[in-house]
Order: sequence, then C-alpha cells, then structure tokens
Amino acid sequence: MTTNNFMAQLGATLVDRGYAILPIQPSTKKPGMYRLGAWQDYPKWSRHCERDTTENEVDIWGDWPEAGIGIAAGRVIGIDIDVLQSQDLAVQIEGLAKRLLGDTPAVRIGHAPKRLLVYRAAQPFSGFKYPPIEVLGLGQQFIAYGIHPNTGQPYVWPVQTLADIAIEELPVITEAQAREFARQAYEMVPLALRPKSLGVGLKAPAEFANLPEQRGTFEAVQDALLFVANQDLDYDSWVRIGMAIKGALAEAGWPLFEAWSASSVKNDVKTTAKSWSSFAPQRIGAGTIYKLALDQGWVPAQDLQLNGEVVMNGHHPAEELLQALQTQSPITLDASSAAPVLPPPKPLPSGWDQVGGVIADMMALMATTAKRPQPVLALGASLCAVGALMGRKYRTESNTRSNLYVVGIAESGAGKNHSRMVINELFRRAGLLQYLGGNKIASGAGLIAAIQRQPASLFQLDEFGMFLSAAADRKRSPRYICEILDLMTELYTTSGTTYFGVEYASTQNNNAHRAIHQPCACIYGTTTPVHFWQALQASNVADGSLARFLILQSERDFPDSNEVFGVIDPSQALIDRLALIHQGGGQLGGNLADVGAIDEVLVEPRVVPASAAARAAFKELDQSMLERLRASQGTGYSSILARIEENASKLALIRAVSRDPVTPQIEDHDAHWGIMLSRHCAELTIREVRARVSENQVESNHKRALQIVRDAGGRGLSRSEFTRRTQFMDHRQRDGVLHTLAEARLIEVSTIPTGGRPSQWIKLPEIEEPYV
Repeated sequence: MTTNNFMAQLGATLVDRGYAILPIQPSTKKPGMYRLGAWQDYPKWSRHCERDTTENEVDIWGDWPEAGIGIAAGRVIGIDIDVLQSQDLAVQIEGLAKRLLGDTPAVRIGHAPKRLLVYRAAQPFSGFKYPPIEVLGLGQQFIAYGIHPNTGQPYVWPVQTLADIAIEELPVITEAQAREFARQAYEMVPLALRPKSLGVGLKAPAEFANLPEQRGTFEAVQDALLFVANQDLDYDSWVRIGMAIKGALAEAGWPLFEAWSASSVKNDVKTTAKSWSSFAPQRIGAGTIYKLALDQGWVPAQDLQLNGEVVMNGHHPAEELLQALQTQSPITLDASSAAPVLPPPKPLPSGWDQVGGVIADMMALMATTAKRPQPVLALGASLCAVGALMGRKYRTESNTRSNLYVVGIAESGAGKNHSRMVINELFRRAGLLQYLGGNKIASGAGLIAAIQRQPASLFQLDEFGMFLSAAADRKRSPRYICEILDLMTELYTTSGTTYFGVEYASTQNNNAHRAIHQPCACIYGTTTPVHFWQALQASNVADGSLARFLILQSERDFPDSNEVFGVIDPSQALIDRLALIHQGGGQLGGNLADVGAIDEVLVEPRVVPASAAARAAFKELDQSMLERLRASQGTGYSSILARIEENASKLALIRAVSRDPVTPQIEDHDAHWGIMLSRHCAELTIREVRARVSENQVESNHKRALQIVRDAGGRGLSRSEFTRRTQFMDHRQRDGVLHTLAEARLIEVSTIPTGGRPSQWIKLPEIEEPYV
C-alpha cells in the first residue's frame, strides 16, 4: 500500500486553514475507514463537526489508499444547489446566493450544472432542505476533493480552491440568512423540477394532534388513504406510507399498501412485496396517514373509530406532568395572562475578573496568545491550576483546601482548548509536569492510580459533557465509568483527611486500598452547553455531585480574533511565582506534600489566616445560606446551596495565595470575591437545572421543547423549525408535547395564512409586565 500524498499534504493544508476534514471512501460520497485491507463505513464521523482535526489523524489517513477529503460542516456551511436539468437555473440560484449571503470564492462543481458554495457560520447551526436546495450544517459533510461517483471525474473549484482560502476569509452567514436564501431559491425552481414528496401534519386539526398510540383501525386507514395520492412520489415518501400502514395495522395492512402502491405507474409488484416484508416500524403509524389525509381535506365520519387503542378511563397521559409544570417549575405566571416567564440568565457580576496575583498574569497570557480570547474560561483554568500547585501545602483555618472542580462552557469552535495549552506550557517551563493528570479518565481505578502517584493533580478534561453523560447513566454505562463520578465526589470531600479507597478480594488489585493522605484533585472540564446540560440527570442534583462543580459559561462564544496569536512565551517572573507556590512559599521546610500514597507520610500544610473582616463576611454568608437552605427543603436544590460557602472559601484561599504565596492572608476583598463568584455559579446551575433536568424521559421532552421555544425569543418559530430542532422525539411524542404545553398555557400555537398552505407558529404567550 502506498502513501496517499493527496490526503497527507492537502489534508494538512486544509487543517492549517481551519477546516475540520474527514476521509471519504474512494469514488463515493461516504466517510470511510480503512481497516484490514478494505474500506468500510465510518460510524462516528459526525463528531468531526464539533472539534478540530488533529495532526495525528491526518497522518493516519495519509496511509489510506485513494481516500477523498470531506469537510465536516458546522463552522462552515455548504449551500448545495442540486439542479441538474437547467444550467441557467443553477447559475441564477448561485447568483442569488452571492447577492444575499456574500460573494464567496469557494464554489465546487461535481456533476455540472450542480454546484456547492461554501460559507462560514456566525454560529454553527443544523442543516435543512428546500429540495432541490439543501443547506449543509452541523452533523453533515460535503466532498471537497476526490472522484465523483457518477462522472468518474475529480471535483473542481473553478474560482479558488479551499486549500487557498483560510476559514476566516469566507463570508459569514447566519441561520436566518441561510433560510431566507433557501426560501427565495426554492421559489425560483419550477414545479416540474421540484421533487414530489409528502409532508406530514402541517395543518392537522387540534383534536387529532395528540393521538395516544400509533395503532389505527382498518376502516379508518382505508378511508384516509383515499386522500393520499400516489402519483410520481419520491421513494422516501413511498416507504414512509408503507411503514405507516404497517405500524398502524401490522400484517393486516398489506392489502391496503399493495392497492395504494399499485395506483402508481412506477409500481413493481416484487419490489412492493419485498419492501413490505422488510418494514419494521416502531414509532410511525396511523397518525401519519391521518394527518396527510387531513391536509388534503379528509373529514372522518363521527362514528369512525380512528385509534386501535383506548385511553384508559379517559385519563390524560400527562396529567401529573401538567400539574408539575404549573406548580413546581421555575416558570412564574403573570396573574393577568398566565404567561410563562423564565428568569433570564444573569451576567457575571462586576469585578469577577479582578483577581490579581499569579492568576491575573496567567489570564493575561491566555488572552494575548489565544486566537479568540476567552477570559471566563481562562479564569476557570487558572484557578484549577493554582489550586493543584497549592494542594496539601495551604489550608484555611477551618481546614478548607484548594481542590476545585470547574466546568468551562462555550460553543464548539470558541477556543476552549487554548487555556489548557497555556497551562501545559507553563508547567513544562517550570518543571511541574508531575502535577498534570491525563486528559481523559478511563475508569475509577485509573483516577485512583493517578492520585496515588501524585496526590495533588490537575485533570484537564475536554468533552466533559460527553464524559458526564456516560458517567451519570448508571443503567447503560459500565460500572468502571460510573465509578469515576462517585470517586470525584469522595475525593472532593476527603481533601482535608485521608482517603482509604475500596476493599477488593486478595486476587484483585490490593493497591486500591492504599491510604492517600489529604488528596487534592483539581478538575477543569470544558464542554458545549448542549452536551453538558443534556447530560445531567436528577440524580446528579440529589447526590450532590453537581453541587461540587463551579459552572462558568463564556460571556461571548466568538469574540474578535487577535491579530497575533499562537506563540506561548511566558515571562520568567511568572514561571518563578508558580514554582514558589509549588514550594509552599518557600516555608514548608522538608514537608512531604509531593510524596504519593505512603502510610508514613504525614502532610502538614500551612494555615492561611483570615482577617476579622473576612471572617465576618463568611459568617454573614453562613446565616443567609441557612435561611435559604431551610426555605429550599424538599426542592432538590439544597445540595447546590449547601456548597456555596465551601466553594467561596476555596476561591478566597486560592486568590489569597495567588496574590502572596509567602505570607498569605485571606482579606475581606478575597472573601467577597469568592462569595460573589460562588453565588453566581450556584444561581446559574439552579436556573439551568430547573429548565432542563428531568426525573424521566417524558418530563425531559417537555422541558427541552419549552427551552427551544424560549430560545427562539418573543417572535417564536414555525412548526417546521420546531420539528427540525426536536428530532430527539418522534412525531407522536412531539404532538403530545405541544398539546400538553398549549393546555398549560406555557406556549401558544397559532395558524398563519400564507400564499399557499397555512403554517403553524409557536411562541411564548405575551405578558403584560417583564420579569424583574
């Protein structure tokens, strides 16, 4: 096998230009992997849409023969003009795109006159279709270089190739702009050139919006199919109807599908029978057929039984949830309009970045060397790094330690990894690499082994939301993954004493029971908001594992870029000050704080005193928290409130040592700063938990759907856009959620007349007074 220089060289250039690439199977449009001498499908390729391509990946792919190069969409958006029959029309739509979206030089031709234009997303968004126009976004890809499977010829870039265009040079577009272009482009396409397909449920009456089961009756399905025409339909629509009939009637529906399919001139008897036998629908059924028929004017007789199942005792399936939404959710209701108002997220309090000392210098270094400065994430990373260096060397008068757990949240592509890179370089220059744990934790045993080796360790974890999703799923994840979160909770609590580990049988790993004196594990995880909040479960709130984390969310995901960035060259003064903290301010004198899990080691950290004003601030906090804890009893949020004071003490301790590691003292401004930041993080956590975290899947669907409507703002969003954003539900679940939320007056669903078929619009009810 020879090296694929095409991939190795061109791929590296594209990565340098800022594109996320992936390998494409030869002469296809599918991402692939080369294994055991043969090409096969690449099942998890879509992850490249949300992260950078690594040099190691390009090196590996360079050895795969004849691989094409695809571009993972998300940060870049592909405008696919899939018009083959008319050269003039394809050129006209390209012109429309350049007028509305910008004159991009990145135009790719595969099977002319079809063409694809490339733009940069102001903020990544999912793709959508207005056939034959398709906008390719998150979770999708397009071919940049390779052989077209139909023409047998290479893809060409007639104006300028992507390898010559940095991603920052592409015109920037928003999702709203892309949708407006697609709408206008679709109107330019003659009816004869538009694919014939069936939409589902665009204007069904409200009484059919919440069918409880997918099953139907033979008579109702037969009657409804008379209104579902089968004239030159596309294949996907034909399959959908077949699956809906089988989902509604099982094998008893075969005569109906056979007859309906035979009404088309394209019907093939053998293909119809073979397809029917392969259908195995689990979520699609009678509701799909009924809605299509209703769209075409079907009015079922009053005595016609539509559903094959009976709702038990007339009980509404979401009655308890409706009650919970009205009485227990964080949504407040305006007395006059009963409209839901969610408290808006509060910005970081003024002075959050006034930390001073070594941390301020580290944040400044991160800001000046980053392409896109992220000061909030820089603060979180610096706090954890200094906390690890202080581990087992400093404590407060109440024995609080510097072990800190922080989650930094920002969108994909916002520059979350730069702070970690700066920490790595600083520790390398200072000779402190022993403090750095792995970038991933594979098991609970792995975490304990790392702490045994180096009791004060910093773990900088990327994709923390994905890790949390696996660790919190005790039903499906293996025990060694779930143990990681449990051990994090235990290590946090035992930082001021001794951790004794787990007892195993003599044939297993006895080292796990080795005592670890005063462990100091600092964890800095980064993640996207969707991955993090969706990963949380109610159990994380109840068991206190979430309460131990300070959640810091970027104030601006995509700030202006620095003109000069990339080179990390810290001053010697900064390196020396980090080393001084590692040495305990030079006053530990023979202390064994860096020695691992040896029973004879007795660690004696320095006590950092607090001024009278600082002690008074913490006393006042304790009294106010006691009142809130009593008031929150039974709400599930007491664990988060209970950790505010402890996290504030940790923050004040780290800030004091960062300012003066030799003779540190916690002053009143340290205390107030720590209290301010800890409270903010707790309030953010409680707000998001109330809005997103659920006890079960049904409640989760309702909360996620309601959050999508909130995120759309006062204008709201169309039913089709809501459907696109709620692909985590099937159509029956989606209709039920909308029905329940509308009943609770948490949303309004209205019908808006258009030039053609009326459309539905979803938004929050209007209120008379804004939330204060």
